[in-house]
Amino acid sequence: MPLSDVVSRGESPAPESERAGLSDDDLRLLAELAKGGTVDKVGRRLDVSGRTVRRRLRAICDRLGVATAIEAVAWAARRRLI
Repeated sequence: MPLSDVVSRGESPAPESERAGLSDDDLRLLAELAKGGTVDKVGRRLDVSGRTVRRRLRAICDRLGVATAIEAVAWAARRRLI
């Protein structure tokens, strides 16, 4: 989530320690998945290939220590990052 979205909603951004090293692009990817889109649809929205989405998603899951995309989305949602 871009900082401008957070500020416009009146929320303070999550501290870097709560983001587990996730970039704004990583959070945008998780937010798109949370909307229920397929990997290919998310790729089209982000102007990358479905393969790139899968690769980035695997890296995000590894960084967070979770096994699935659903767990990664839930992790980010619980911390109000998406």
